This record gives sequence, structure tokens and C-alpha cells, in this order.
Amino acid sequence: MSIISAIMVPHPPLIIPEVGRGQEKVIQKTIGCYGKAAQFIADSKPEVIIVTSPHSVMYSDYLHISPGNDAHGDFGQFGAKEKSFRVSYDTEFVSELAKASKAEGLSAGTMGESDGRLDHATMVPIYFLQKAYGAPLPVPIVRIGLSGLSISDHYKLGMLIKDTAEKLHRKTSIVASGDLSHVLKTDGPYGFRSEGPVYDERIMDVMSRAAFGELFDFDSVFCEKAAECGHRSFVIMAGCFDGVDVQAEALSHEDTFGVGYGICTFAPKGVDSTRCFLKQHNERTAAEAKTKKSTEDEFVRLARTSLESYITRHEVIKMPDDLPAELTKKRAGVFVSLHEDGQLRGCIGTIGPVTSCVAEEIIRNAISASTQDPRFDPVRPNELDKLVYSVDVLGETEDIDSPSDLDVKKYGVIVTNGCRRGLLLPNLDGVDTVDYQIAVAKRKAGIRDSESVKLQRFEVVRHF
Repeated sequence: MSIISAIMVPHPPLIIPEVGRGQEKVIQKTIGCYGKAAQFIADSKPEVIIVTSPHSVMYSDYLHISPGNDAHGDFGQFGAKEKSFRVSYDTEFVSELAKASKAEGLSAGTMGESDGRLDHATMVPIYFLQKAYGAPLPVPIVRIGLSGLSISDHYKLGMLIKDTAEKLHRKTSIVASGDLSHVLKTDGPYGFRSEGPVYDERIMDVMSRAAFGELFDFDSVFCEKAAECGHRSFVIMAGCFDGVDVQAEALSHEDTFGVGYGICTFAPKGVDSTRCFLKQHNERTAAEAKTKKSTEDEFVRLARTSLESYITRHEVIKMPDDLPAELTKKRAGVFVSLHEDGQLRGCIGTIGPVTSCVAEEIIRNAISASTQDPRFDPVRPNELDKLVYSVDVLGETEDIDSPSDLDVKKYGVIVTNGCRRGLLLPNLDGVDTVDYQIAVAKRKAGIRDSESVKLQRFEVVRHF
């Protein structure tokens, strides 16, 4: 077995004495357990260490694997430039992992930015690893950033790391760098949200049991509200143990500064076919999508038929003859939204009608949602079974005088400043206040928070 050990660790720079200048003593338990975790890695004698970092190069649609022969960095931005590091990269491992990702159709590789600079989420664990080794790190690393891709894609990258390690016969350890919630205390740097403590309790429970299948159950909106930064880092690590029984140990959890610092260690115990969690998740997701498909109405069925025809055959379907009058006789703006793994996968629509009827609007916007949303890559054929659809038919817009005329559950909002115009649908997960609804609509239109806008509202009929 090539994956021989792994740790989940935080990355607060103040934990480094040269940065903390005494503040680090307040989290002495974290420091002590960090040392134990680093020693756990060193004692396993890896030939390469994979570091997953939330502060490495990050893209919305691409998992970046750092290229080059080596990298360096220091804590200058935290007032301790004298504390510096230089590490070498395992270039063969990087090359093979990039090839494997391409072969699997996973958007990951070495393209993009690379200035050879280490980020602090990589340097903090390296600091403790060097202490464990008693010398500059004698083992090459592979540094991997996170992305806006799905949890499934991050887990799949972990599986490919495992495959690459086995192909190269490389004894490999994983360092999953990531803080937990950043909103644990009112006097913390990011304030308090109720989701913060809930996230920390859940993630520490899941990781202490190595119950990696449950990582897929963390709703993306919940994670965003909890302001975590390490979840996808932990997911990549979990993927490295797919199909493997794992012995986990939780060493510590502290939240002294309002940010969660959790430390766990993981060791493989042997092959376990009941722990193929991505396969189980995909089967469950496909079954749920199939159930939804069996109950969807004409609006959603038309969106699905249009999208699937275009993705699989590159054909735009003709409007079916047997559609009800509300689809063929009415004109209205329509938004088609796609979700996969509980995350938005695409959303495109029209504020007002631009075709002859609602049916034509759905046909065109379903295709656009799957291929033209600039936030996402085009939908791939192997995703079709997992997509969940919704179709929003917009009512007439009406001018309003103030935000008090809005209700996030009932009304969508349109904000306008000159030629810039932004829209947000009603009743969206995570949009709980009118102020936030307006702020998101402004952001979508490129309107600054300080700029005034004309407000309009509209109601929708949502079809699932």
C-alpha cells in the first residue's frame, strides 16, 4: 500500500514563534499535537509528501498542481522574513498525476500561475515537519491547490494521487492543510455565525471516525456560512484512502482566536471494499436524480430533453407537439438552473421573453445553462444522470421604492445602474436577507456596494 500516512492540520501563522511572539503560547495544545502529527509523518518514512493547501493557486474550475523543480517562501508578510523555507518538488509524481487527471477527464494539472513561492498554508506544516526531521525537509513534496469544482472532483483527485503513488511504487504521505470555521466567536477576527460551531463539531466527529463518506453530506451553502477553508483539502486526503480501512485519531481541537484548529492522524489498515465512497455517492446521487426525473413536470422535462439532446448529439430539439397551452401560448422570461452534488452547475435565463413562447425560452436557456454559463465548464455527457433541474418562469417586473418592498422568499430582485443590470431569483439557499439579496445582484452586475440602484421586483413560478 503506497499511501502510508496522513494528517489533517491547521495553518495559523501565529503558531510560529517568530510570528506569534508569545501569542502562540495560548494555543499550546495545538502546538504540542501539531508536533505529534508531524512526527507521525516522519516516523512513517515517506518518499514524497503531498500537501493540499487552500492558499496555493486556486481557480474556480481547475485543480492546480504546482510545477517546477522547487519552491521557496518566508513569513515576511507576517513580520518574520527571517523564517524561510525551500523545498524540492517530486517532478515525476507531478507529471504522472497530471497525466492521470487528463486521462480521467478531471480538470487538474500544472497549467496556470507559478512563481515558485510557497504559501503560508504549506509553510506552517513544513515548519513542524522540519522540526520532526531535525533538519530541512529531506523529502520532496507535491503541492496542490483547491478549487471551486465539486466535492466529487476533489475526492477523485485523491483517488488519482493514490493510483499515481502505486504506479510509481512511491511511499506517500498526505498533509491536508486547512483551518476549520472562521466564525466561532463574536470577538474573533470574522465574528460569529451559528453555523461555525456546528461545522467544527461535525467535521471533527467525521474525521475522528474516518467516516469519509459523510464529507459529501456537507451542504455547500452551510460550509460557506461556516466560513471554513479546509473542507476540500480534507476531501482530497480522504480520496487517497478510497477502498481502504483507516485508523484515525483526533489529537486536538481549539478555537481560542475564533478560528477552529483541528488535528487528526490517519493510517491505513488494509483493503476494505465497503469504503469506496465516491462510487457509493455517485450511485446514490444517480438514484436520487432518477427519482426526481420520474416526478418532474412538463417544464422540467422539456429542459432536460433539450439539454440532453444538445450535449449528446449537438442537436437543438424542435418544440414538441403535445405541450400544454401554458408552454406554447404564453410568453415570459425563463431561468433554467442546474445542480450537481448539491452545488450549482449552471444557470442562465432571460429577464423578459425573447422567443415566441415559454417552451422555446426553456429549450434555448437549458442549452445555455449547460454550455454558456461563464462560471462553469460545459456539462459533460457523464454528468447527465446526476443533474437536478429547476425552471423559473418569471412574472411581470414592477418598480419599487425601497428594499422594504422586497421579500427574499417571494420576490426576485433586479438592480439597475445605467447600463449595468443584475438579477437574483427568489427563495435561494443561503440568501436569507434582503440586503444580501441586493448585494449579490449588484455583484453580478459589477455594481459597487456604495453605488445607488433602481430596484424592481418580480415573482416566479418554480418548477422542479
